[in-house]
Formats: sequence, structure tokens, C-alpha cells
Amino acid sequence: MSEAESSGPDGDGAGVEGTRAAAEPGGGDDSKHTLDTLGSVGELDALARIIPRLPPSEATMLGPGDDAAVLAAPDGLYVVTTDMMIHGPDFRLAWSSMRDLGFKAAATNLSDVAAMGARPTALVVALAAPAETPVSDLEALADGLREACAELAPGCGVVGGDLSVSPTLTIAVTAFGDLEGREPVRRDGARVGDVVAVSGPLGAAAEGLALLFERAVDDDGVPDARAAARLRSEHPVAVAAQLTPHPPIADGVAAALAGATSMLDLSDGLALDARRIARASGVSLDLDAAAVCMAAGVDASRLPHVIVGGEDHSLLATFPPATGPGQSLPGGFRVIGRVVEAGAEGPALLVGGRVFAARGGWDSFDEWSGGVG
Repeated sequence: MSEAESSGPDGDGAGVEGTRAAAEPGGGDDSKHTLDTLGSVGELDALARIIPRLPPSEATMLGPGDDAAVLAAPDGLYVVTTDMMIHGPDFRLAWSSMRDLGFKAAATNLSDVAAMGARPTALVVALAAPAETPVSDLEALADGLREACAELAPGCGVVGGDLSVSPTLTIAVTAFGDLEGREPVRRDGARVGDVVAVSGPLGAAAEGLALLFERAVDDDGVPDARAAARLRSEHPVAVAAQLTPHPPIADGVAAALAGATSMLDLSDGLALDARRIARASGVSLDLDAAAVCMAAGVDASRLPHVIVGGEDHSLLATFPPATGPGQSLPGGFRVIGRVVEAGAEGPALLVGGRVFAARGGWDSFDEWSGGVG
């Protein structure tokens, strides 16, 4: 599941924004603010309540308050990535609290930085939300951003952003990372003989999404908040994997230090993302079915689901054979296959030596029905 756009007056370069969700307000005493909305308090007052809840960055030279932030880049290089989450194709407010959305918005961008072998240093967050959005919802979203940075990438913080109004809740995050003098780990470096390894869960987020679409909807198929709350208590691990993913961010740097030849984050599923490494590197990736099932903690009957499911935001990497079976891989990486020469069909994904053709992943351009909840 992925996450329309909005336009509005530009705010200062160091600000941030949000809308309504399956309510989970932020910490602190919000009782006196419960009736305040984005429309009633305005941008400046809303930001004055949001910014203090956001985490600082250790790389900040100049933070919120000017037209732009200034970050330290000791070696003169930095990694930058951006991602957008939109109510409808990317999340459903009936299923996700605002704190969930803040956490996921941070986590999905932090994992892209980690996949380059960099240490996340800072986020810039832009939000567009309906005018009737309670400011307490925006505070909860800020709490989610802060918690994700603290848990997944200590030292990373929010250094700026923008706040505007729109009928559609939209969250856009830009993340920065420090390579600390290393070369970036790209997708095109896999070599024949390398081992293929993964760190983080496989298939859990897809399982959570399937459960939400199957059991967290009403009789007409519309997302239902009460049904989602029940589902959270019945299947906490799978639902949390979808709504608040916890990627192994530190393993990105660990992989780079261990000599990873290629890496990416599994945002679109093992099948789709493994093919991206294969095509970029001009090789084929041959996965071992038993090893994939072991890494995912499932039996063989769940293999197709694990390979095609997306949004785990785990790290997929290739390493020189010296770090293969019998040798130690960094962090939580587990071997699930090997890199082989591309066959007559060209670079491809193989499972047990046979081409695996299923596409996998979630495509909001093709699969979103237009419904929201």
C-alpha cells in the first residue's frame, strides 16, 4: 500500500505540517487544545506547537527559523532522498493514527538513506492538511516523527519543512544522510559469485496489508476504524509491520563497512527490488527458497507471498563470497541466495535456478481503486 497534491502559500523553509486519523493524540496535556484546528489557529500558531515536539539533528548548524536549514557535511558529500504519502493510495486514516503516519513517513525515508550505506542525519517534512484538522493531530504526527528518529536513527532530526492546507492529507519527507567518507553503496555493483542477503522482515508488511483489506473494512469494503482496532489486537505484529515499519537502519552502515557490493531497501517487495539490482548490475540473482522461508520465518507454502509482498523496508544487499555461508555477515543480514551470470533471458530473478516471473509489490498508479477511509 502506498501513500494528491496540494498547493498553498509557501511557509518558511524551516517549518512542518498534518490531518485527522484513527485518533491517537500526542503526548502532553492536550485537553485545552482539543477544539483547535489548523484553520482556526493558523500556520504560525500551529507551527509554534509542532516544532518543539520535533527531534533536533546532530548535524544542524542552523535549524528552524530561517528560510533554510544549514547542515554539516564533513566530507563534502551527502545522500538525499524524498518520498510522499497521500491519503488514499498510500494510507487510510481509518487504519492509521497520526502518530503511525509520522513514524512511517520517517521510517520509509530513513531506510532509503540506509540503503546507500549512509547514516541518516536530518529530515525536512512538508504537510498539507484539511483546515478542520485538529492541531492535536499534527502534534501526534510530530511525536511519531520524533519516536521514529529516536528508535531507528538516533541523532537524526527534523530541520525544516512547510505547512499548508488541502482537502487531501499529504505528507512529503526529504531525508539526508552522511557517508562519513565512504563511497555510496549502489544498485549496480553486484558481481557473479557474491552472496545475496537480507536484513529485516520479509512478507510481514504484505501480510498486514492483506489482513487490513480483508478484515478492517465494512460490508461495502470501506476501511473501518473499529474493525482495524480489533485487528490490531488480534494480529499486532503483521499490522504493525504495515503501519509502523521498523527497518534495520543501522545495518546500512554496517553493510557498507563490511564491503557490500550493492544494496537497496525492500519498499516494493523482494521480487521487484531484487530484479532492480539484477538489471542495474547486469547479472541474475538466484534465491534459495528454503533460505528465504527461513529468513521470513514461514513454511514453504508462504514462499510466493513472501517474495512478492512489499513495504517491509528491509535491506537487500550483495556481499563478496568471503562473507558467505560459514562466515559472519554484518548486523542482522542472512544469506538467501547468490549472484549468477545472466542467462539468455538477460538479467533476471531466479528461485532455485528458475526464472521467477511474478511482478510483486504495490503499484498505486495501477492498483489504487480511488477509495479512501
